[in-house]
Amino acid sequence: MDKFILSLDEGTTSARAIIFDKESNILGVGQYEFPQYYPKPGWVEHNPEEIWDAQLRAIKTALENAKITPEQIAAIGITNQRETTIIWNKDGKPVYNAIVWQCRRTAEIIEDIKRNYGEIIKEKTGLVPDAYFSASKIKWLLDNVPGLKEKAQKGEVMFGTIDTFLIYELTGEHVTDYSNASRTMLFNIKKLEWDEELLEIFGIPDAILPEVKESSEIYGYTKKELFGVEIPVSGDAGDQQAALFGQACFDEGMVKATYGTGNFILVNTGNKIKYSQNLLTTIAWGLNGKISYALEGSVFITGAAVQWLRDGLKIINSAAETEELASKLASNEGVYFVPAFVGLGAPYWDQFARGLIIGITRGTTREHLARATLEAIAYLTKDVIDDMEKEVSIKELRVDGGATKNNFLMQFQADILGKMVIRPVVQETTALGAAYLAGLAVNYWESLEEIRDLWKVERVFEPKMDEKEREKLYKGWKEAVKRALGWARIIGI
Repeated sequence: MDKFILSLDEGTTSARAIIFDKESNILGVGQYEFPQYYPKPGWVEHNPEEIWDAQLRAIKTALENAKITPEQIAAIGITNQRETTIIWNKDGKPVYNAIVWQCRRTAEIIEDIKRNYGEIIKEKTGLVPDAYFSASKIKWLLDNVPGLKEKAQKGEVMFGTIDTFLIYELTGEHVTDYSNASRTMLFNIKKLEWDEELLEIFGIPDAILPEVKESSEIYGYTKKELFGVEIPVSGDAGDQQAALFGQACFDEGMVKATYGTGNFILVNTGNKIKYSQNLLTTIAWGLNGKISYALEGSVFITGAAVQWLRDGLKIINSAAETEELASKLASNEGVYFVPAFVGLGAPYWDQFARGLIIGITRGTTREHLARATLEAIAYLTKDVIDDMEKEVSIKELRVDGGATKNNFLMQFQADILGKMVIRPVVQETTALGAAYLAGLAVNYWESLEEIRDLWKVERVFEPKMDEKEREKLYKGWKEAVKRALGWARIIGI
Protein backbone atom coordinates (compact mmCIF):
# COMPACT_ATOMS: atom_id res chain seq x y z
CA MET A 1 0.00 0.00 0.00
CA ASP A 2 1.38 3.44 -0.98
CA LYS A 3 1.90 5.77 1.96
CA PHE A 4 1.70 9.56 2.14
CA ILE A 5 2.24 12.45 4.58
CA LEU A 6 -0.60 14.67 5.78
CA SER A 7 0.37 18.26 6.60
CA LEU A 8 -1.94 20.51 8.63
CA ASP A 9 -1.30 24.20 7.91
CA GLU A 10 -3.34 26.27 10.37
CA GLY A 11 -3.18 29.94 9.36
CA THR A 12 -4.71 33.16 10.63
CA THR A 13 -7.92 32.91 8.60
CA SER A 14 -8.11 29.33 7.37
CA ALA A 15 -7.26 25.72 8.20
CA ARG A 16 -5.64 23.70 5.43
CA ALA A 17 -4.72 20.07 4.95
CA ILE A 18 -2.27 19.04 2.21
CA ILE A 19 -1.22 15.51 1.28
CA PHE A 20 2.30 14.98 -0.11
CA ASP A 21 3.92 11.94 -1.70
CA LYS A 22 7.55 10.86 -1.40
CA GLU A 23 8.66 13.19 -4.22
CA SER A 24 7.03 16.24 -2.53
CA ASN A 25 4.16 16.29 -5.03
CA ILE A 26 0.77 17.52 -3.78
CA LEU A 27 -1.98 14.90 -4.11
CA GLY A 28 -4.87 16.58 -2.35
CA VAL A 29 -5.79 19.82 -0.60
CA GLY A 30 -8.60 20.82 1.75
CA GLN A 31 -9.12 24.38 2.99
CA TYR A 32 -11.83 25.97 5.15
CA GLU A 33 -11.95 29.51 6.47
CA PHE A 34 -12.94 30.43 10.01
CA PRO A 35 -13.91 33.89 11.31
CA GLN A 36 -11.97 36.35 13.42
CA TYR A 37 -13.77 38.26 16.17
CA TYR A 38 -13.10 41.86 17.20
CA PRO A 39 -14.83 42.45 20.57
CA LYS A 40 -13.09 45.84 21.04
CA PRO A 41 -10.86 48.04 18.86
CA GLY A 42 -7.42 46.40 18.57
CA TRP A 43 -8.67 43.07 20.00
CA VAL A 44 -8.55 39.98 17.76
CA GLU A 45 -9.89 36.53 18.69
CA HIS A 46 -10.74 33.12 17.20
CA ASN A 47 -13.09 30.46 18.51
CA PRO A 48 -10.76 27.41 18.98
CA GLU A 49 -13.65 25.00 18.38
CA GLU A 50 -14.26 26.59 14.97
CA ILE A 51 -10.56 26.13 14.17
CA TRP A 52 -10.72 22.45 15.13
CA ASP A 53 -13.92 21.93 13.12
CA ALA A 54 -12.39 23.63 10.05
CA GLN A 55 -9.23 21.51 10.42
CA LEU A 56 -11.18 18.24 10.57
CA ARG A 57 -13.21 19.19 7.49
CA ALA A 58 -10.01 20.16 5.65
CA ILE A 59 -8.49 16.73 6.43
CA LYS A 60 -11.60 14.94 5.12
CA THR A 61 -11.60 17.00 1.90
CA ALA A 62 -7.86 16.48 1.31
CA LEU A 63 -8.26 12.70 1.69
CA GLU A 64 -11.20 12.71 -0.74
CA ASN A 65 -9.33 14.84 -3.29
CA ALA A 66 -6.26 12.60 -3.07
CA LYS A 67 -8.51 9.52 -3.33
CA ILE A 68 -6.76 7.82 -0.42
CA THR A 69 -7.82 6.41 2.96
CA PRO A 70 -6.55 7.32 6.47
CA GLU A 71 -4.71 3.95 6.53
CA GLN A 72 -2.42 5.34 3.81
CA ILE A 73 -1.21 8.26 5.95
CA ALA A 74 2.27 7.45 7.29
CA ALA A 75 2.39 10.50 9.59
CA ILE A 76 0.90 13.92 10.30
CA GLY A 77 2.87 17.18 10.49
CA ILE A 78 1.54 20.44 11.92
CA THR A 79 2.47 24.04 11.19
CA ASN A 80 0.66 27.03 12.60
CA GLN A 81 0.18 30.75 13.05
CA ARG A 82 2.56 31.44 15.91
CA GLU A 83 1.99 33.16 19.29
CA THR A 84 -1.83 32.81 19.22
CA THR A 85 -2.82 31.71 22.73
CA ILE A 86 -5.41 29.21 24.00
CA ILE A 87 -6.16 27.92 27.51
CA TRP A 88 -8.44 24.90 27.80
CA ASN A 89 -9.79 22.42 30.34
CA LYS A 90 -8.64 18.80 30.30
CA ASP A 91 -11.77 17.83 28.34
CA GLY A 92 -10.45 20.02 25.49
CA LYS A 93 -13.03 22.77 26.12
CA PRO A 94 -11.49 26.28 25.81
CA VAL A 95 -12.04 28.60 28.78
CA TYR A 96 -12.05 31.66 26.49
CA ASN A 97 -11.54 32.45 22.82
CA ALA A 98 -8.04 32.19 21.35
CA ILE A 99 -6.20 35.52 21.61
CA VAL A 100 -4.63 36.02 18.18
CA TRP A 101 -1.04 37.14 17.54
CA GLN A 102 -2.40 40.38 15.99
CA CYS A 103 -4.28 41.34 19.18
CA ARG A 104 -3.00 44.50 20.93
CA ARG A 105 -5.05 44.32 24.17
CA THR A 106 -1.93 43.73 26.27
CA ALA A 107 0.13 46.65 24.91
CA GLU A 108 0.03 48.53 28.24
CA ILE A 109 1.00 45.43 30.26
CA ILE A 110 4.00 45.01 27.95
CA GLU A 111 5.12 48.65 28.21
CA ASP A 112 5.57 48.28 31.99
CA ILE A 113 7.36 44.95 31.63
CA LYS A 114 9.58 46.29 28.83
CA ARG A 115 10.75 49.20 30.99
CA ASN A 116 11.70 46.95 33.89
CA TYR A 117 12.74 43.69 32.23
CA GLY A 118 13.37 44.41 28.51
CA GLU A 119 17.06 43.45 28.53
CA ILE A 120 16.49 40.27 30.58
CA ILE A 121 13.74 39.13 28.19
CA LYS A 122 15.85 39.80 25.06
CA GLU A 123 18.85 37.96 26.56
CA LYS A 124 16.84 34.88 27.61
CA THR A 125 14.33 34.60 24.73
CA GLY A 126 15.86 36.51 21.80
CA LEU A 127 12.63 38.50 21.54
CA VAL A 128 11.83 42.19 21.94
CA PRO A 129 9.01 42.53 24.54
CA ASP A 130 5.77 43.01 22.59
CA ALA A 131 2.05 42.20 22.83
CA TYR A 132 2.66 40.03 19.71
CA PHE A 133 4.07 37.15 21.80
CA SER A 134 2.12 34.74 24.03
CA ALA A 135 3.31 35.68 27.54
CA SER A 136 1.20 38.81 28.06
CA LYS A 137 -1.82 37.11 26.46
CA ILE A 138 -1.63 34.29 29.03
CA LYS A 139 -1.29 36.87 31.81
CA TRP A 140 -4.39 38.71 30.54
CA LEU A 141 -6.43 35.49 30.52
CA LEU A 142 -5.32 34.55 34.05
CA ASP A 143 -6.16 38.04 35.32
CA ASN A 144 -9.50 38.45 33.53
CA VAL A 145 -11.25 35.06 33.26
CA PRO A 146 -13.02 34.46 36.62
CA GLY A 147 -11.48 31.59 38.61
CA LEU A 148 -8.86 30.81 35.96
CA LYS A 149 -5.82 31.78 38.05
CA GLU A 150 -6.84 29.33 40.81
CA LYS A 151 -7.48 26.55 38.27
CA ALA A 152 -4.10 27.23 36.66
CA GLN A 153 -2.26 27.02 39.99
CA LYS A 154 -3.87 23.62 40.60
CA GLY A 155 -2.88 22.43 37.09
CA GLU A 156 -6.52 21.97 36.08
CA VAL A 157 -6.13 23.82 32.75
CA MET A 158 -3.63 23.75 29.88
CA PHE A 159 -1.98 26.48 27.84
CA GLY A 160 -0.86 26.05 24.28
CA THR A 161 -0.26 27.78 21.00
CA ILE A 162 -2.35 26.50 18.08
CA ASP A 163 -0.04 23.53 17.38
CA THR A 164 -0.36 22.32 20.98
CA PHE A 165 -4.15 22.63 20.88
CA LEU A 166 -4.35 20.62 17.64
CA ILE A 167 -1.97 17.93 18.94
CA TYR A 168 -4.10 17.67 22.11
CA GLU A 169 -7.32 17.34 20.09
CA LEU A 170 -5.72 14.73 17.83
CA THR A 171 -3.83 12.66 20.41
CA GLY A 172 -4.63 13.78 23.98
CA GLU A 173 -0.93 14.70 24.50
CA HIS A 174 0.07 18.15 25.82
CA VAL A 175 3.23 19.04 23.88
CA THR A 176 4.81 21.70 21.69
CA ASP A 177 8.09 21.96 19.79
CA TYR A 178 11.12 24.20 20.33
CA SER A 179 10.20 26.61 17.51
CA ASN A 180 6.75 27.38 18.90
CA ALA A 181 7.97 27.49 22.52
CA SER A 182 10.55 30.09 21.49
CA ARG A 183 7.71 32.46 20.44
CA THR A 184 5.97 32.56 23.82
CA MET A 185 8.50 34.94 25.48
CA LEU A 186 8.67 32.43 28.36
CA PHE A 187 11.21 29.95 26.95
CA ASN A 188 14.94 30.22 27.61
CA ILE A 189 16.54 29.55 24.21
CA LYS A 190 19.97 28.88 25.79
CA LYS A 191 18.91 26.48 28.54
CA LEU A 192 16.07 25.05 26.37
CA GLU A 193 13.52 25.16 29.19
CA TRP A 194 10.65 27.24 30.49
CA ASP A 195 12.28 30.09 32.40
CA GLU A 196 11.30 30.38 36.08
CA GLU A 197 12.18 34.07 36.32
CA LEU A 198 10.05 34.96 33.28
CA LEU A 199 7.13 32.88 34.58
CA GLU A 200 7.37 34.84 37.82
CA ILE A 201 7.48 38.20 36.01
CA PHE A 202 4.28 37.36 34.13
CA GLY A 203 2.63 35.51 37.04
CA ILE A 204 2.20 32.24 35.12
CA PRO A 205 2.26 28.85 36.92
CA ASP A 206 4.40 26.22 35.18
CA ALA A 207 1.68 23.58 35.73
CA ILE A 208 -0.22 24.83 32.64
CA LEU A 209 2.74 24.64 30.22
CA PRO A 210 3.21 21.91 27.60
CA GLU A 211 6.21 19.61 27.43
CA VAL A 212 8.70 20.91 24.84
CA LYS A 213 9.99 18.36 22.32
CA GLU A 214 11.98 18.29 19.09
CA SER A 215 10.31 19.44 15.86
CA SER A 216 10.53 15.91 14.45
CA GLU A 217 9.51 13.09 16.78
CA ILE A 218 6.37 11.11 17.55
CA TYR A 219 4.24 13.18 19.98
CA GLY A 220 1.37 10.71 20.06
CA TYR A 221 -1.11 8.83 17.88
CA THR A 222 -4.49 10.02 16.65
CA LYS A 223 -7.49 8.86 18.69
CA LYS A 224 -9.09 5.91 16.94
CA GLU A 225 -12.52 7.55 16.85
CA LEU A 226 -11.21 10.35 14.61
CA PHE A 227 -10.05 8.39 11.55
CA GLY A 228 -10.61 4.74 12.49
CA VAL A 229 -6.86 4.23 12.69
CA GLU A 230 -4.02 5.46 14.92
CA ILE A 231 -1.72 7.74 12.89
CA PRO A 232 1.53 9.13 14.36
CA VAL A 233 1.63 12.92 14.78
CA SER A 234 5.35 13.52 14.37
CA GLY A 235 6.17 16.96 12.97
CA ASP A 236 5.61 20.41 14.48
CA ALA A 237 6.98 23.88 13.67
CA GLY A 238 5.76 27.46 13.62
CA ASP A 239 4.78 28.61 10.13
CA GLN A 240 7.87 30.67 9.29
CA GLN A 241 10.29 28.08 10.68
CA ALA A 242 8.44 25.37 8.73
CA ALA A 243 8.85 27.45 5.54
CA LEU A 244 12.61 27.72 6.22
CA PHE A 245 12.73 23.92 6.54
CA GLY A 246 10.51 23.43 3.46
CA GLN A 247 12.95 25.58 1.48
CA ALA A 248 15.74 23.17 2.52
CA CYS A 249 17.61 26.03 4.25
CA PHE A 250 19.47 23.58 6.48
CA ASP A 251 22.85 25.34 6.61
CA GLU A 252 24.11 28.51 8.26
CA GLY A 253 23.59 31.58 6.05
CA MET A 254 20.70 30.10 4.05
CA VAL A 255 17.77 32.53 3.97
CA LYS A 256 14.15 32.46 2.82
CA ALA A 257 11.59 35.21 2.35
CA THR A 258 7.86 34.52 2.35
CA TYR A 259 5.95 37.18 0.41
CA GLY A 260 2.40 37.49 1.70
CA THR A 261 0.32 40.31 3.19
CA GLY A 262 3.62 41.14 4.87
CA ASN A 263 7.06 39.59 4.38
CA PHE A 264 8.78 37.22 6.80
CA ILE A 265 12.51 36.77 6.29
CA LEU A 266 14.46 34.11 8.22
CA VAL A 267 18.14 33.22 8.04
CA ASN A 268 19.56 30.01 9.51
CA THR A 269 22.36 30.86 11.97
CA GLY A 270 23.26 27.22 12.61
CA ASN A 271 23.86 26.11 16.19
CA LYS A 272 24.90 29.64 17.19
CA ILE A 273 22.60 32.11 18.93
CA LYS A 274 23.08 35.44 17.13
CA TYR A 275 21.64 38.62 18.61
CA SER A 276 20.74 41.66 16.54
CA GLN A 277 19.49 45.01 17.75
CA ASN A 278 16.82 45.17 15.04
CA LEU A 279 15.92 41.51 14.43
CA LEU A 280 14.41 38.72 16.49
CA THR A 281 16.47 35.71 17.56
CA THR A 282 14.44 32.52 17.45
CA ILE A 283 14.75 28.74 17.40
CA ALA A 284 14.40 27.38 13.87
CA TRP A 285 13.89 23.73 14.88
CA GLY A 286 15.13 20.93 17.08
CA LEU A 287 16.27 17.85 15.15
CA ASN A 288 18.37 14.78 16.02
CA GLY A 289 19.41 16.17 19.39
CA LYS A 290 20.58 19.49 17.92
CA ILE A 291 19.04 22.96 17.91
CA SER A 292 19.20 25.24 14.87
CA TYR A 293 18.69 28.96 15.47
CA ALA A 294 17.56 31.77 13.17
CA LEU A 295 17.34 35.53 12.90
CA GLU A 296 13.95 36.83 11.80
CA GLY A 297 12.77 40.11 10.34
CA SER A 298 9.10 40.93 9.82
CA VAL A 299 7.92 43.49 7.28
CA PHE A 300 4.33 44.43 8.13
CA ILE A 301 3.00 45.62 4.76
CA THR A 302 4.08 44.25 1.37
CA GLY A 303 1.33 42.38 -0.50
CA ALA A 304 -1.16 44.55 1.40
CA ALA A 305 0.26 47.59 -0.43
CA VAL A 306 -0.67 45.99 -3.76
CA GLN A 307 -4.16 45.29 -2.37
CA TRP A 308 -4.38 49.00 -1.51
CA LEU A 309 -3.67 49.92 -5.15
CA ARG A 310 -6.60 47.67 -6.07
CA ASP A 311 -9.11 48.34 -3.28
CA GLY A 312 -8.10 51.80 -2.00
CA LEU A 313 -6.92 53.72 -5.06
CA LYS A 314 -8.73 51.42 -7.53
CA ILE A 315 -5.98 51.88 -10.15
CA ILE A 316 -5.64 48.13 -10.82
CA ASN A 317 -8.18 45.30 -11.04
CA SER A 318 -5.82 42.53 -9.93
CA ALA A 319 -2.43 42.18 -8.27
CA ALA A 320 -1.06 40.52 -11.43
CA GLU A 321 -1.55 43.78 -13.40
CA THR A 322 1.28 45.46 -11.50
CA GLU A 323 3.89 43.39 -13.35
CA GLU A 324 2.82 44.66 -16.78
CA LEU A 325 2.37 48.26 -15.57
CA ALA A 326 5.77 48.38 -13.84
CA SER A 327 7.51 46.89 -16.89
CA LYS A 328 6.29 49.74 -19.13
CA LEU A 329 8.76 52.13 -17.44
CA ALA A 330 12.53 52.03 -17.88
CA SER A 331 13.02 53.32 -14.32
CA ASN A 332 11.05 54.60 -11.32
CA GLU A 333 11.73 58.21 -12.48
CA GLY A 334 12.30 59.27 -8.88
CA VAL A 335 8.94 58.05 -7.52
CA TYR A 336 9.13 56.15 -4.20
CA PHE A 337 6.35 54.68 -2.07
CA VAL A 338 6.92 53.81 1.62
CA PRO A 339 3.90 51.62 2.59
CA ALA A 340 4.05 52.34 6.34
CA PHE A 341 0.28 51.94 6.82
CA VAL A 342 0.72 50.52 10.35
CA GLY A 343 4.19 51.82 11.08
CA LEU A 344 7.38 50.06 10.00
CA GLY A 345 8.66 46.70 11.28
CA ALA A 346 12.22 45.39 11.04
CA PRO A 347 14.73 46.95 11.00
CA TYR A 348 13.12 50.34 11.80
CA TRP A 349 10.56 49.37 14.48
CA ASP A 350 8.74 52.70 14.26
CA GLN A 351 5.05 52.43 15.14
CA PHE A 352 4.63 56.16 14.34
CA ALA A 353 5.86 55.92 10.72
CA ARG A 354 3.15 56.44 8.10
CA GLY A 355 2.79 55.81 4.38
CA LEU A 356 4.41 58.22 1.95
CA ILE A 357 4.57 58.67 -1.84
CA ILE A 358 7.32 61.05 -2.92
CA GLY A 359 8.80 62.26 -6.21
CA ILE A 360 5.44 62.87 -7.89
CA THR A 361 5.28 65.24 -10.88
CA ARG A 362 2.54 66.14 -13.35
CA GLY A 363 3.80 63.25 -15.46
CA THR A 364 3.31 60.61 -12.72
CA THR A 365 0.93 57.81 -13.79
CA ARG A 366 -0.47 54.58 -12.37
CA GLU A 367 2.51 52.84 -13.97
CA HIS A 368 4.79 54.81 -11.63
CA LEU A 369 2.70 53.89 -8.59
CA ALA A 370 2.63 50.20 -9.55
CA ARG A 371 6.40 50.19 -10.04
CA ALA A 372 7.05 52.12 -6.81
CA THR A 373 4.90 49.62 -4.88
CA LEU A 374 6.76 46.56 -6.21
CA GLU A 375 10.12 48.26 -5.69
CA ALA A 376 9.11 49.08 -2.09
CA ILE A 377 8.55 45.38 -1.36
CA ALA A 378 12.08 44.65 -2.61
CA TYR A 379 13.64 47.56 -0.69
CA LEU A 380 11.92 46.54 2.56
CA THR A 381 13.22 42.98 2.09
CA LYS A 382 16.74 44.31 1.41
CA ASP A 383 16.56 46.42 4.60
CA VAL A 384 16.16 43.21 6.63
CA ILE A 385 18.72 41.15 4.70
CA ASP A 386 21.33 43.91 5.02
CA ASP A 387 20.82 43.78 8.79
CA MET A 388 21.16 39.98 8.74
CA GLU A 389 24.45 40.27 6.85
CA LYS A 390 25.98 42.07 9.83
CA GLU A 391 25.78 38.71 11.63
CA VAL A 392 25.99 36.03 8.93
CA SER A 393 27.18 35.74 5.30
CA ILE A 394 24.33 35.33 2.76
CA LYS A 395 24.80 34.15 -0.86
CA GLU A 396 21.26 33.83 -2.22
CA LEU A 397 17.59 34.30 -1.34
CA ARG A 398 15.01 31.52 -1.61
CA VAL A 399 11.47 32.85 -2.03
CA ASP A 400 7.90 31.65 -1.64
CA GLY A 401 4.41 33.12 -1.28
CA GLY A 402 1.86 34.65 -3.66
CA ALA A 403 3.85 37.72 -4.77
CA THR A 404 6.75 35.58 -6.04
CA LYS A 405 4.69 34.90 -9.19
CA ASN A 406 5.48 38.52 -10.14
CA ASN A 407 8.58 38.26 -12.34
CA PHE A 408 9.24 42.02 -12.30
CA LEU A 409 9.35 41.99 -8.50
CA MET A 410 11.62 38.93 -8.36
CA GLN A 411 14.06 40.40 -10.93
CA PHE A 412 14.14 43.75 -9.11
CA GLN A 413 14.69 41.91 -5.81
CA ALA A 414 17.74 40.18 -7.31
CA ASP A 415 18.98 43.49 -8.77
CA ILE A 416 18.65 45.53 -5.57
CA LEU A 417 20.20 42.77 -3.42
CA GLY A 418 22.96 41.97 -5.88
CA LYS A 419 22.20 38.29 -5.15
CA MET A 420 20.47 35.38 -6.86
CA VAL A 421 16.77 35.02 -6.07
CA ILE A 422 15.56 31.43 -6.37
CA ARG A 423 11.92 30.40 -6.81
CA PRO A 424 11.19 26.70 -6.12
CA VAL A 425 8.80 24.42 -7.99
CA VAL A 426 6.72 23.70 -4.87
CA GLN A 427 5.39 26.97 -3.44
CA GLU A 428 3.62 25.35 -0.46
CA THR A 429 6.85 25.49 1.51
CA THR A 430 5.23 25.96 4.94
CA ALA A 431 3.10 22.83 4.67
CA LEU A 432 5.98 21.00 2.98
CA GLY A 433 8.32 21.83 5.88
CA ALA A 434 5.87 20.32 8.37
CA ALA A 435 5.50 17.26 6.12
CA TYR A 436 9.29 16.79 5.95
CA LEU A 437 9.61 17.03 9.75
CA ALA A 438 6.82 14.46 10.22
CA GLY A 439 8.25 12.12 7.59
CA LEU A 440 11.78 12.19 9.01
CA ALA A 441 10.48 11.04 12.41
CA VAL A 442 8.95 7.86 10.94
CA ASN A 443 11.73 7.22 8.36
CA TYR A 444 9.44 8.11 5.43
CA TRP A 445 12.42 10.21 4.38
CA GLU A 446 15.78 9.01 5.65
CA SER A 447 17.86 12.18 5.90
CA LEU A 448 18.24 15.90 5.24
CA GLU A 449 20.33 14.99 2.19
CA GLU A 450 17.36 13.11 0.69
CA ILE A 451 15.12 16.14 1.30
CA ARG A 452 17.74 18.51 -0.11
CA ASP A 453 17.65 16.51 -3.36
CA LEU A 454 13.84 16.79 -3.51
CA TRP A 455 13.95 20.61 -3.42
CA LYS A 456 13.67 21.72 -7.06
CA VAL A 457 14.27 25.12 -8.67
CA GLU A 458 11.58 26.58 -10.94
CA ARG A 459 13.49 29.76 -11.87
CA VAL A 460 16.64 31.65 -10.88
CA PHE A 461 16.70 35.46 -11.12
CA GLU A 462 20.28 36.71 -11.57
CA PRO A 463 21.17 40.32 -10.66
CA LYS A 464 21.66 42.45 -13.79
CA MET A 465 21.86 45.97 -12.30
CA ASP A 466 25.25 47.66 -12.00
CA GLU A 467 26.52 48.69 -8.57
CA LYS A 468 26.21 52.45 -9.17
CA GLU A 469 22.55 52.20 -10.17
CA ARG A 470 21.83 49.95 -7.18
CA GLU A 471 23.43 52.43 -4.77
CA LYS A 472 21.60 55.39 -6.32
CA LEU A 473 18.17 53.72 -6.10
CA TYR A 474 18.71 52.49 -2.55
CA LYS A 475 19.94 55.90 -1.41
CA GLY A 476 16.66 57.37 -2.72
CA TRP A 477 14.72 54.73 -0.77
CA LYS A 478 16.53 55.52 2.48
CA GLU A 479 15.78 59.24 2.02
CA ALA A 480 12.09 58.46 1.46
CA VAL A 481 11.96 56.30 4.61
CA LYS A 482 13.56 59.09 6.66
CA ARG A 483 10.67 61.35 5.73
CA ALA A 484 8.07 58.73 6.70
CA LEU A 485 9.52 57.98 10.16
CA GLY A 486 7.68 59.41 13.16
CA TRP A 487 5.00 61.13 11.04
CA ALA A 488 2.04 60.22 13.29
CA ARG A 489 3.89 61.63 16.30
CA ILE A 490 4.84 64.83 14.41
CA ILE A 491 1.24 65.62 13.48
CA GLY A 492 -0.16 64.32 16.76
CA ILE A 493 -2.39 61.40 15.70
